[in-house]
Amino acid sequence: MSLARAKIALVFDWMTTPGGAEKVNLLLHKMFPQAPIFTSIFNEKRVKGFEKAAITTSYIQNLPFAKNHHQIYLGLMPGAYENFDLSNFDIVISSSHACAKGIITKPETLHICYCHTPMRYAWDNWHSYIDKYKMNPIMKFFGKRRIHGLRMWDRLSAERVDYFVANSSTTKQRIEKYYNKASTVIHPMVKTSDFKVSEKTGGYYLAVGRLTPYKKFDLIVETFNQIGLPLKIVGTGIEENELKKSANANIEFLGNADDKTLKTLYSECEALIFPQVEDFGITAIEAMASGRPVIAYKKGGALDSIEDGKTGIFFEKQDEIHLKAAIEKYQKEKKHFIPEEIRKHAEKFDEKEFENKFLSYLKEKWEHWQKTYY
Repeated sequence: MSLARAKIALVFDWMTTPGGAEKVNLLLHKMFPQAPIFTSIFNEKRVKGFEKAAITTSYIQNLPFAKNHHQIYLGLMPGAYENFDLSNFDIVISSSHACAKGIITKPETLHICYCHTPMRYAWDNWHSYIDKYKMNPIMKFFGKRRIHGLRMWDRLSAERVDYFVANSSTTKQRIEKYYNKASTVIHPMVKTSDFKVSEKTGGYYLAVGRLTPYKKFDLIVETFNQIGLPLKIVGTGIEENELKKSANANIEFLGNADDKTLKTLYSECEALIFPQVEDFGITAIEAMASGRPVIAYKKGGALDSIEDGKTGIFFEKQDEIHLKAAIEKYQKEKKHFIPEEIRKHAEKFDEKEFENKFLSYLKEKWEHWQKTYY
């Protein structure tokens, strides 16, 4: 059976807020427009681009507050995904950073998981998530005691995946560590033609993302409080109020910017500040597609996407001293960063590159799979 004739299904983690994983999901939907989508929760008001998709949600969709507070139903997610009936499909592609990979398929069904990361709050980041994430104390109390069961299910569910695709070298290492599985790296992407290089800069630095603890916006705010340079922050999240209270007048909070505004902010900023450990980090690619360098912590997915001294500057420790030093280094060396060259580097992560690599990979695995089961 050719790949074109195979019945394909897509399985995504909860679709409640736009982010990097959702951009990959949208491209997968565009690549396989006839494939139905299965997900635990779908907030159609916040996650756009799926208006023509055939989406099946779980029973969690109808529970109170689910569309805006999926976290409170994390304990129900494993069962929700196991309840999806995927018996009529030849190929299932899951896009997972949590529970989507846990679906159950027939032995003859090929299951490929595009893994954004093994579940963060179950493995390497779980201590910081429990300690720093702002939640009801009762939920935190029971969360500490139930995480072991979730971790066991996550490890077990990884065995249901036939082939893993990792979004970065960092994620590949995590898959090997926590799941004892091999994987192939295919980086996420941006549509570079949507981003433009500006002839001018606005003299400000930029930070983009959800205002949550692991994104390290507290480090960004404290550093810019000290150096006094203009900073614009795009995003909302649980730390927003505290960050605003601690920020000096040189720091501006813009909330959730629309696409047009965000692209202008990228193209006119001095540099993107990227102090967190990301599995990959699409915002860094978006900044580089706009010809702007990235000042990044030297760890995680940034190592796959940024060339030190050419498309950005790395710093070694997540503290004010090292981030400040990296910004000062950029101030001295900014003339060495050529916008057109930075953009050319970003084109390595264009949508077309992702499509070609993923389709080639899928075709290869499908041909091999059929020799075993067909």
